Amino acid sequence: MAELLSQLLDAGLLFRSGVDGIYGRSAIFDNVIEAVNAAATRVGASENAEVFRFPPAMPRDRLVRSGYLGSFPQLLGTIHCFCGNESAHRRMLQCVDDGQEWATQQDVTDLLLTPAACYALYPVVAERGTLPAGGGIYDVHSWCFRHEPSLDPARMQCFRLREYVRIGSTDQVLEFRQAWLDRAQGFITEIGLPFEIDVANDPFFGRAGRLMADSQREQKLKYELLVPVSRDDKPTACMSFNYHMDHFGTPWGIKQADGSVAISGCIGFGLERLALALFRHHGLDPAGWPSSVRTSLRLDT
Repeated sequence: MAELLSQLLDAGLLFRSGVDGIYGRSAIFDNVIEAVNAAATRVGASENAEVFRFPPAMPRDRLVRSGYLGSFPQLLGTIHCFCGNESAHRRMLQCVDDGQEWATQQDVTDLLLTPAACYALYPVVAERGTLPAGGGIYDVHSWCFRHEPSLDPARMQCFRLREYVRIGSTDQVLEFRQAWLDRAQGFITEIGLPFEIDVANDPFFGRAGRLMADSQREQKLKYELLVPVSRDDKPTACMSFNYHMDHFGTPWGIKQADGSVAISGCIGFGLERLALALFRHHGLDPAGWPSSVRTSLRLDT
């Protein structure tokens, strides 16, 4: 893990911030991410999805209502701000001077850092009322945050997610997921990356979380497309294919045209992880990548 990180830093593709998992990106690194993101648009063009672009923060009550706090409290990032008067400001500055924790002088706001792009979508869809007969397909993108500091560059704390979300009936969602499982394999093959697809589970918290993870795997609710990035013996999930059942339809009251609770699923592209996989397998200079890969990503245009 540290070896790949050192190579990226030495090549000037990433820049240290002083905190593990938080890095600056060079123009070259960011150009590759933009190329992958543009490729995701082309691969999903046939979906005719409605486009949503969300900021990296979302209302706290919306994320709690979606169940994230119950499942992944270890990953959640809250936003605090100074809301005091001049006296409180002096106390905060005194904490700084004394080497004490100054953040205790801040208050929690009504915002949380977005952990996954699709969480901001469901309340928007719910506010529109009943879905049309064909359900809905949505193209979502956001900067995201998960608190899991690591020396593995494929496990950044701040990263970008591109998602295609399907909301409708069980058959619609499962058909959507299968189509993307097939489509994604063609895309990853085109850009020259080795991969495997396997059943997976989310990192649910605690003892109850282990039971939830086992159930998720048993029901095959989540698949991941895995590519060796930092380690050959432990490949990294670069894409995910998720069947939520009514996990979001029920709390948000999203209804299908027949009045039944809507089912949802999503396909996620980890843009940083895919970029890292490209650098790992094709070299640190995109100018030297195979012509077929450059053509697929349109790096020559």
